[in-house]
Amino acid sequence: MSTSLLYHAFGIQGYKYFSTQFKGGSVIFRIKEDPTSLSCPVCRSRHITRKGSKERWFRSVPIGKMRVWIVLPISRVCCTACDLIRQVNIKFASPRLSYTKAFERYVLELSRHMTIKDVARHLNVSWDIVKEIQKKSLSRRFARPKLGKLRRIAIDEISIGKDHKYLTIVLDLKTGAVVFVGDGKGADALLPFWRRLKRSKARIKAVAMDMSPAYISAIQEYLPRSTIVFDHFHIVKLFNEKLSELRRKLYHQLTEQAEKELLKGTRWLLLKNPENLDADRNEHQRLQEALQLNLPLATAYYLKEDLRQLWRQSNKKTAEKFLNDWAARARASGIRILIKFANTLCAHRTGILAFYDYPISTGPLEGTNNKIKTMKRQAYGFRDMEFFKLKILALHQTRYALVG
Repeated sequence: MSTSLLYHAFGIQGYKYFSTQFKGGSVIFRIKEDPTSLSCPVCRSRHITRKGSKERWFRSVPIGKMRVWIVLPISRVCCTACDLIRQVNIKFASPRLSYTKAFERYVLELSRHMTIKDVARHLNVSWDIVKEIQKKSLSRRFARPKLGKLRRIAIDEISIGKDHKYLTIVLDLKTGAVVFVGDGKGADALLPFWRRLKRSKARIKAVAMDMSPAYISAIQEYLPRSTIVFDHFHIVKLFNEKLSELRRKLYHQLTEQAEKELLKGTRWLLLKNPENLDADRNEHQRLQEALQLNLPLATAYYLKEDLRQLWRQSNKKTAEKFLNDWAARARASGIRILIKFANTLCAHRTGILAFYDYPISTGPLEGTNNKIKTMKRQAYGFRDMEFFKLKILALHQTRYALVG
C-alpha cells in the first residue's frame, strides 16, 4: 500500500506506511512518523529530543462493511527552547479523539440522510460518538450567529416539556434562520440576546410579537427606535379564546336541555372560518341554528369575522377608522367580554396598525416552532439541552424530514 493511497483514501499525509493487518472484520493500517518532520507542537522548534512514544488507534472511513483502524506510535519530545516535554501534533485527527478527521466528515455526510441511531449502527460505534461529532460541527457553524445584518425579527416562546419548560426563540424574518434560543420565557430570557445585539451594532427596524407586557417593556428598553408590530394571528387567537369563554358562559345559563344540546359541540364551528365549514357535515346549518338561539353569541361571532378584515384594508388610515368602528360596535353590544377586548385593542392600537408600515408577523416563527416540536418528537426528547439548542439554530438548513 502506498502513502498516496493513505492520503487520497483516508486524508493522511506526512506519514509512512508500515503494514496492513486483517482481524475480526477490521482492516488495521500501521503507519509511522517521519523523524525528520518532528517539531515542538507549540513553538515549532526543531531543536528537540525524542522521549519515547505511545501507540494510539484511530477509527477511519470504512472499506465496505469492514472497519478501518489507523495505528500510530505518537512521539513525545523535549523542546530545548520551551524546556518542556510534549506530545507531537497529530495531523489527521484531533489530539483527544479516537477517530480521524476523515471519519468525522463521513459521519456528518451520513447524518444528512440518516438518524443518529442509524449512523451509529451502520458504523458500529456508540450513539454518543455520532452525537458529539454532530454537536462539534453544529457548534462551529451555528453557536454564534452573526447579528449585524438583522433588520426585522420575530420573538415568541415555545413549550418544550412538562413542568412549564419554555424556550424563547428569535427569528430573522429575512432569512428564516433562528438567531437566538433563550432559556425560559419573558424578558429575562432575552438578556443574552440584547448583549450580543448591542455588540453587533445591528439596526433593528421592526419586531413582530404578541401583546406580552414583558416583551413590550423589553423592546422599549433595549430597542427604543424599533417599531413593535403585534402579530395579527395572536390577536385573532386571543379573540377566539374570548369567544369560547362566552360560549361556555352562555351554555351554563341555558335552562332548556334541547337548547343546551344545540349549543353543545359548536365550539369549533364558531372558531372556523366560514369558508372552511364542511357542507357534507351540515356544519353551516348547525352554526346558524346555534347563532339564532343566542343573540350575544351571534354578535360575538360576527364581530370575530369582521375583525379579520382589519388587516385587509387599503392603507393605515382606513385601518384605523375600521378599528375605531369595530371597537365602538363591540362596546355597544353590552357584552362584558367584548367590551374588555375592545379596550385591549385600542390600548395597543399603535402596534396593531404598525402592520401597515411593516407587514410582518410571527407566522414564519410559528412554522419554525412546529419544526422544533416535530424534531423533538422524532428524537423522543433531548437530554443534552445545548445540543437541542444547536439543532434549533441549524433548523433553517434542515429538511422537514429532520433526519439526524
